Amino acid sequence: MSNKELIIAERSRDIGDFLVGRLLPFRKKRMVGPFIFIDHMGPSMMGPGKYLDVDQHPHIGLSTLTYLLEGEIVHRDSIGTEQRIRPGSVNWMTAGSGVTHTERMPDALRDGRTFRMHGYQIWVALPKEKEMMEPSFHHIAADELPSWQEGGTLFRIIAGEGFGHRSPVPVHSELFMVEVIADEEVTLDVGKDLKGEIGVCIVNGRVEANGESVEKGNMLVSKSTDVCKLKVNAGSHLLLFGGEPFPEERFIHWNFGASSKERLEEAKQLWKDKAFPKVPGDDTYVPLP
Repeated sequence: MSNKELIIAERSRDIGDFLVGRLLPFRKKRMVGPFIFIDHMGPSMMGPGKYLDVDQHPHIGLSTLTYLLEGEIVHRDSIGTEQRIRPGSVNWMTAGSGVTHTERMPDALRDGRTFRMHGYQIWVALPKEKEMMEPSFHHIAADELPSWQEGGTLFRIIAGEGFGHRSPVPVHSELFMVEVIADEEVTLDVGKDLKGEIGVCIVNGRVEANGESVEKGNMLVSKSTDVCKLKVNAGSHLLLFGGEPFPEERFIHWNFGASSKERLEEAKQLWKDKAFPKVPGDDTYVPLP
Protein backbone atom coordinates (compact mmCIF):
# COMPACT_ATOMS: atom_id res chain seq x y z
CA MET A 1 0.00 0.00 0.00
CA SER A 2 1.13 3.59 0.42
CA ASN A 3 3.56 4.69 3.12
CA LYS A 4 0.61 5.09 5.46
CA GLU A 5 -2.40 2.86 5.03
CA LEU A 6 -5.65 2.53 6.93
CA ILE A 7 -6.53 -0.90 8.33
CA ILE A 8 -10.22 -1.52 8.94
CA ALA A 9 -11.33 -4.57 10.94
CA GLU A 10 -14.73 -6.18 10.46
CA ARG A 11 -17.30 -5.16 13.05
CA SER A 12 -19.74 -7.98 13.73
CA ARG A 13 -23.43 -7.23 13.32
CA ASP A 14 -26.34 -9.61 13.92
CA ILE A 15 -29.17 -9.59 11.34
CA GLY A 16 -31.52 -12.13 12.85
CA ASP A 17 -30.15 -15.61 12.24
CA PHE A 18 -27.18 -14.34 10.31
CA LEU A 19 -23.97 -12.68 11.43
CA VAL A 20 -22.25 -10.25 9.08
CA GLY A 21 -18.99 -8.34 9.28
CA ARG A 22 -19.34 -4.65 8.41
CA LEU A 23 -16.32 -3.21 6.56
CA LEU A 24 -17.76 -0.01 5.07
CA PRO A 25 -18.78 2.63 6.02
CA PHE A 26 -16.11 3.26 8.67
CA ARG A 27 -15.84 6.40 10.80
CA LYS A 28 -12.41 7.30 9.40
CA LYS A 29 -13.21 6.27 5.84
CA ARG A 30 -16.81 6.52 4.65
CA MET A 31 -16.15 5.42 1.05
CA VAL A 32 -13.46 3.89 -1.16
CA GLY A 33 -13.95 5.31 -4.64
CA PRO A 34 -17.71 4.94 -5.24
CA PHE A 35 -17.99 1.95 -2.85
CA ILE A 36 -20.10 3.06 0.10
CA PHE A 37 -21.06 -0.17 1.90
CA ILE A 38 -19.52 -3.65 2.23
CA ASP A 39 -20.91 -6.45 4.40
CA HIS A 40 -19.16 -9.80 4.71
CA MET A 41 -21.81 -12.54 5.10
CA GLY A 42 -20.61 -15.63 6.95
CA PRO A 43 -19.14 -18.09 6.51
CA SER A 44 -22.04 -19.61 8.41
CA MET A 45 -23.88 -22.92 8.40
CA MET A 46 -27.47 -22.78 7.15
CA GLY A 47 -30.13 -25.41 7.63
CA PRO A 48 -33.47 -26.16 9.33
CA GLY A 49 -34.38 -23.27 11.61
CA LYS A 50 -31.63 -21.04 10.26
CA TYR A 51 -31.97 -19.58 6.77
CA LEU A 52 -31.13 -16.25 5.20
CA ASP A 53 -34.50 -14.59 4.60
CA VAL A 54 -34.46 -10.82 4.09
CA ASP A 55 -37.97 -9.40 3.67
CA GLN A 56 -39.00 -6.63 1.29
CA HIS A 57 -36.88 -3.50 1.76
CA PRO A 58 -36.04 -0.43 -0.37
CA HIS A 59 -32.98 1.20 -1.93
CA ILE A 60 -32.32 4.50 -3.68
CA GLY A 61 -29.29 6.22 -5.23
CA LEU A 62 -26.99 3.24 -5.53
CA SER A 63 -26.30 -0.13 -7.15
CA THR A 64 -26.13 -3.33 -5.11
CA LEU A 65 -23.60 -6.03 -5.97
CA THR A 66 -24.02 -9.53 -4.55
CA TYR A 67 -21.04 -11.89 -4.86
CA LEU A 68 -21.23 -15.34 -3.28
CA LEU A 69 -18.37 -17.69 -2.46
CA GLU A 70 -20.63 -20.45 -1.08
CA GLY A 71 -24.39 -21.03 -0.93
CA GLU A 72 -27.28 -19.66 -3.01
CA ILE A 73 -29.80 -16.82 -2.80
CA VAL A 74 -32.96 -16.02 -4.74
CA HIS A 75 -33.35 -12.32 -5.51
CA ARG A 76 -36.80 -10.87 -6.30
CA ASP A 77 -37.47 -7.19 -6.93
CA SER A 78 -40.15 -4.65 -7.81
CA ILE A 79 -38.96 -4.55 -11.44
CA GLY A 80 -40.25 -8.13 -11.76
CA THR A 81 -36.89 -9.91 -11.54
CA GLU A 82 -36.54 -13.36 -10.04
CA GLN A 83 -32.92 -14.56 -10.14
CA ARG A 84 -31.09 -17.34 -8.34
CA ILE A 85 -27.46 -16.47 -7.71
CA ARG A 86 -24.73 -19.07 -7.24
CA PRO A 87 -21.06 -18.76 -6.28
CA GLY A 88 -18.91 -16.82 -8.74
CA SER A 89 -21.74 -15.02 -10.53
CA VAL A 90 -22.82 -11.41 -9.98
CA ASN A 91 -26.21 -9.90 -9.20
CA TRP A 92 -26.15 -6.18 -10.02
CA MET A 93 -29.25 -4.13 -9.18
CA THR A 94 -29.33 -0.39 -9.81
CA ALA A 95 -31.87 1.20 -7.49
CA GLY A 96 -31.77 4.71 -8.95
CA SER A 97 -35.05 6.49 -8.15
CA GLY A 98 -36.25 3.60 -6.00
CA VAL A 99 -36.65 -0.17 -5.91
CA THR A 100 -37.61 -2.85 -3.39
CA HIS A 101 -36.33 -6.40 -3.22
CA THR A 102 -36.11 -9.56 -1.13
CA GLU A 103 -33.30 -12.07 -0.67
CA ARG A 104 -34.13 -15.58 0.43
CA MET A 105 -32.76 -19.10 0.43
CA PRO A 106 -34.06 -21.13 -2.51
CA ASP A 107 -36.89 -23.56 -1.69
CA ALA A 108 -34.78 -26.37 -3.16
CA LEU A 109 -32.27 -26.00 -0.31
CA ARG A 110 -34.94 -26.16 2.41
CA ASP A 111 -35.00 -29.96 2.39
CA GLY A 112 -33.31 -30.68 5.70
CA ARG A 113 -29.72 -30.47 4.53
CA THR A 114 -27.13 -28.12 6.00
CA PHE A 115 -24.80 -26.01 3.87
CA ARG A 116 -22.41 -23.09 4.16
CA MET A 117 -23.31 -19.53 3.24
CA HIS A 118 -20.51 -17.08 2.47
CA GLY A 119 -20.37 -13.95 0.38
CA TYR A 120 -20.37 -10.18 0.14
CA GLN A 121 -23.13 -7.58 -0.12
CA ILE A 122 -21.77 -4.39 -1.63
CA TRP A 123 -23.30 -1.00 -2.43
CA VAL A 124 -21.86 1.31 -5.06
CA ALA A 125 -23.03 4.92 -5.01
CA LEU A 126 -24.32 6.36 -8.27
CA PRO A 127 -22.96 9.57 -9.84
CA LYS A 128 -25.09 12.56 -8.85
CA GLU A 129 -26.60 12.91 -12.35
CA LYS A 130 -27.70 9.23 -12.29
CA GLU A 131 -29.17 9.03 -8.80
CA MET A 132 -32.73 9.26 -10.16
CA MET A 133 -32.26 6.89 -13.12
CA GLU A 134 -34.73 4.09 -13.81
CA PRO A 135 -34.12 0.93 -11.73
CA SER A 136 -32.56 -2.04 -13.53
CA PHE A 137 -31.20 -5.52 -12.80
CA HIS A 138 -28.48 -7.60 -14.45
CA HIS A 139 -27.19 -11.09 -13.71
CA ILE A 140 -23.75 -12.04 -15.03
CA ALA A 141 -22.76 -15.71 -14.93
CA ALA A 142 -19.37 -16.74 -13.53
CA ASP A 143 -18.03 -17.84 -16.91
CA GLU A 144 -18.75 -14.38 -18.38
CA LEU A 145 -16.31 -12.66 -16.02
CA PRO A 146 -12.76 -12.14 -17.38
CA SER A 147 -10.25 -14.34 -15.53
CA TRP A 148 -6.65 -15.40 -16.08
CA GLN A 149 -3.73 -17.08 -14.33
CA GLU A 150 -0.32 -15.57 -13.69
CA GLY A 151 1.92 -18.24 -12.19
CA GLY A 152 0.16 -19.48 -9.07
CA THR A 153 -2.22 -16.51 -8.90
CA LEU A 154 -5.75 -16.36 -10.32
CA PHE A 155 -7.23 -12.97 -11.23
CA ARG A 156 -10.94 -12.33 -11.93
CA ILE A 157 -12.57 -8.99 -12.83
CA ILE A 158 -15.89 -8.96 -10.97
CA ALA A 159 -16.92 -5.42 -11.92
CA GLY A 160 -15.43 -2.44 -13.68
CA GLU A 161 -12.01 -2.34 -15.30
CA GLY A 162 -8.49 -3.36 -14.31
CA PHE A 163 -5.37 -5.06 -15.64
CA GLY A 164 -6.47 -4.29 -19.19
CA HIS A 165 -9.75 -6.24 -18.81
CA ARG A 166 -13.36 -5.09 -18.35
CA SER A 167 -16.21 -6.95 -16.68
CA PRO A 168 -19.58 -7.09 -18.49
CA VAL A 169 -21.31 -5.81 -15.32
CA PRO A 170 -22.89 -2.49 -16.48
CA VAL A 171 -21.35 -0.09 -13.94
CA HIS A 172 -22.14 3.63 -13.92
CA SER A 173 -18.76 5.14 -12.94
CA GLU A 174 -15.04 4.41 -13.12
CA LEU A 175 -14.46 1.61 -10.63
CA PHE A 176 -12.98 -1.85 -10.20
CA MET A 177 -13.56 -5.00 -8.17
CA VAL A 178 -10.99 -7.75 -8.70
CA GLU A 179 -10.74 -11.18 -7.07
CA VAL A 180 -7.22 -12.50 -6.42
CA ILE A 181 -6.54 -16.09 -5.30
CA ALA A 182 -2.86 -16.81 -4.62
CA ASP A 183 -1.74 -20.45 -4.38
CA GLU A 184 1.86 -19.28 -4.00
CA GLU A 185 3.43 -16.25 -2.34
CA VAL A 186 3.31 -13.27 -4.69
CA THR A 187 4.09 -9.55 -4.59
CA LEU A 188 1.40 -7.36 -6.12
CA ASP A 189 2.18 -3.84 -7.28
CA VAL A 190 -1.18 -2.91 -8.77
CA GLY A 191 -1.06 0.88 -8.85
CA LYS A 192 -0.43 0.89 -12.59
CA ASP A 193 -3.30 -1.56 -13.21
CA LEU A 194 -6.03 -0.06 -11.00
CA LYS A 195 -7.01 3.60 -11.10
CA GLY A 196 -8.26 5.62 -8.16
CA GLU A 197 -8.60 4.81 -4.48
CA ILE A 198 -7.69 1.20 -3.68
CA GLY A 199 -9.13 -1.07 -0.98
CA VAL A 200 -8.02 -4.61 -0.20
CA CYS A 201 -10.46 -6.97 1.51
CA ILE A 202 -8.68 -10.04 2.94
CA VAL A 203 -11.15 -12.90 2.57
CA ASN A 204 -8.62 -15.52 3.63
CA GLY A 205 -4.92 -15.70 4.37
CA ARG A 206 -2.57 -12.83 5.07
CA VAL A 207 -0.84 -9.92 3.37
CA GLU A 208 2.12 -7.76 4.35
CA ALA A 209 2.24 -4.01 3.74
CA ASN A 210 5.15 -1.83 4.85
CA GLY A 211 6.38 -4.64 7.05
CA GLU A 212 3.07 -5.05 8.86
CA SER A 213 1.16 -8.34 8.65
CA VAL A 214 -2.62 -8.10 8.18
CA GLU A 215 -4.84 -11.17 8.57
CA LYS A 216 -8.19 -12.18 7.10
CA GLY A 217 -11.22 -10.26 8.35
CA ASN A 218 -9.53 -6.92 7.76
CA MET A 219 -9.53 -4.39 4.96
CA LEU A 220 -6.66 -2.13 3.92
CA VAL A 221 -7.20 1.19 2.21
CA SER A 222 -4.41 3.06 0.45
CA LYS A 223 -4.27 6.69 1.51
CA SER A 224 -2.76 7.60 -1.86
CA THR A 225 -4.57 6.95 -5.13
CA ASP A 226 -3.05 4.61 -7.70
CA VAL A 227 -0.56 3.22 -5.14
CA CYS A 228 -0.71 -0.31 -3.76
CA LYS A 229 2.14 -2.75 -3.17
CA LEU A 230 1.48 -5.92 -1.18
CA LYS A 231 3.20 -9.17 -0.34
CA VAL A 232 0.48 -11.82 -0.51
CA ASN A 233 1.04 -15.06 1.38
CA ALA A 234 0.36 -18.44 -0.22
CA GLY A 235 -3.23 -19.57 0.24
CA SER A 236 -4.61 -16.03 0.39
CA HIS A 237 -7.87 -14.82 -1.15
CA LEU A 238 -8.36 -11.09 -1.73
CA LEU A 239 -10.92 -8.69 -3.17
CA LEU A 240 -9.41 -5.48 -4.57
CA PHE A 241 -11.92 -2.67 -5.06
CA GLY A 242 -12.20 1.06 -5.48
CA GLY A 243 -12.05 3.67 -8.20
CA GLU A 244 -12.35 7.40 -8.72
CA PRO A 245 -14.06 9.19 -5.80
CA PHE A 246 -17.00 11.51 -6.47
CA PRO A 247 -16.55 15.27 -6.04
CA GLU A 248 -19.61 15.48 -3.77
CA GLU A 249 -20.17 13.94 -0.34
CA ARG A 250 -22.55 10.99 -0.06
CA PHE A 251 -25.03 10.46 2.76
CA ILE A 252 -26.43 7.15 3.87
CA HIS A 253 -29.39 6.20 6.05
CA TRP A 254 -30.47 2.58 6.42
CA ASN A 255 -30.70 1.25 2.84
CA PHE A 256 -30.71 4.68 1.18
CA GLY A 257 -27.80 6.53 -0.41
CA ALA A 258 -27.89 10.06 -1.82
CA SER A 259 -25.87 13.20 -2.47
CA SER A 260 -28.39 15.26 -0.47
CA LYS A 261 -29.99 14.77 2.93
CA GLU A 262 -33.25 16.08 1.49
CA ARG A 263 -33.44 13.11 -0.86
CA LEU A 264 -32.91 10.76 2.08
CA GLU A 265 -35.78 12.39 3.96
CA GLU A 266 -38.06 12.03 0.92
CA ALA A 267 -37.23 8.32 0.63
CA LYS A 268 -37.78 7.74 4.35
CA GLN A 269 -41.26 9.29 4.14
CA LEU A 270 -42.14 7.32 1.01
CA TRP A 271 -41.21 4.07 2.75
CA LYS A 272 -43.20 5.01 5.87
CA ASP A 273 -46.18 5.75 3.61
CA LYS A 274 -45.67 2.40 1.81
CA ALA A 275 -45.45 4.32 -1.46
CA PHE A 276 -42.46 2.46 -2.92
CA PRO A 277 -43.03 -0.07 -5.73
CA LYS A 278 -43.60 -3.57 -4.39
CA VAL A 279 -42.15 -6.97 -5.21
CA PRO A 280 -44.99 -8.76 -7.08
CA GLY A 281 -46.88 -11.14 -4.80
CA ASP A 282 -44.93 -10.15 -1.66
CA ASP A 283 -46.59 -8.28 1.20
CA THR A 284 -43.69 -8.34 3.65
CA TYR A 285 -42.47 -4.99 4.97
CA VAL A 286 -39.36 -4.11 6.96
CA PRO A 287 -40.15 -0.97 9.00
CA LEU A 288 -37.85 2.05 8.78
CA PRO A 289 -35.47 1.85 11.76
